[in-house]
Amino acid sequence: MKYFADTNSFGRRGRLSLALFAMAIVVGPVCGEEEPSVPIEKPAVKKSDNARESADVAAIRQTSQEFADAFNQGDAKAVAGLWTTDGDYVDETGARFQGRDAIEKQYAKFFAAQPGAKIRVLIDEIRLLSADAAIEDGRAIVEPAPKGAPGTSKYTAVHVKQDGQWRMSTVRDSRVETPSAFGKLQDLEWLIGTWEIESQGVVTQVTCRWVANKSFIERTHKVSRGDEEISSGIQLIGWNPQAEQIQSWIFSSDGGHAVGLWASREDGWQITTKGMLADGAETTAVNLLTPIDDNGFSWQSTERTVGGETLPDTEEVVLKRARKKPSAVAPK
Repeated sequence: MKYFADTNSFGRRGRLSLALFAMAIVVGPVCGEEEPSVPIEKPAVKKSDNARESADVAAIRQTSQEFADAFNQGDAKAVAGLWTTDGDYVDETGARFQGRDAIEKQYAKFFAAQPGAKIRVLIDEIRLLSADAAIEDGRAIVEPAPKGAPGTSKYTAVHVKQDGQWRMSTVRDSRVETPSAFGKLQDLEWLIGTWEIESQGVVTQVTCRWVANKSFIERTHKVSRGDEEISSGIQLIGWNPQAEQIQSWIFSSDGGHAVGLWASREDGWQITTKGMLADGAETTAVNLLTPIDDNGFSWQSTERTVGGETLPDTEEVVLKRARKKPSAVAPK
């Protein structure tokens, strides 16, 4: 935070003060007289502006926290209420929304399209311009990550104090793309989300999400019957620059692990895997992944072997995108 003051102390008044000071040195007290004792009048102690400034900065930080809380609850009305009535918002695409009503409608549209989205606000700096105006610069992180290339979402917000309450007057969002292996994996972005299949009381749930600045996809799976977990595992999907190929590493709850090399085919993906069980027995398989539409894909494991013995192919199964749970926040 930077504050600026007038430091030009040697203007006309400065020169006059120096002249009087020099005269006092030359003339001095009258000979034979004692210099009168003149009480030094101390300036009145003013209340420090630092206390007010600290309180204002704290209030602006609280406003930012209230924004994050309202966002994370999917409450568009509460979000818009943090703006002035004629508030102005420009998003990352350059689209402009003028006034609380327009801002509320835009956030309501976003929350409907991205239910459950969460935000973290990281404030870099708050600068007080006057007693009733301030600028806030920071970054915002939304999860799950939006589609497309990864980037840092930055914002600049102008706050004004009205009736003792700090509100946002104008906000400008911008996005700066960051280096990532996303370009090599973007054809798998359709996998992001949660998928499920149920058969004879056994539920398999698969969740895929971007991690490490979208350089990897983390896939977790869990197989359960009722409240009992039968098995689980985790897989990382990334780019192997030496092989110039997508590669995956999978680890199972029973201690087994495998490495897979991905190759695209006309209707999907073929993953050739090689690994071992917890007892050291080698395993191989060719898994087929076929997108059906935005809400479903099929999976089948073929050419399977364990310890050199051939196993039959698995049946082809279809996983459906899990239904999005409705927001628990009642509309206002």
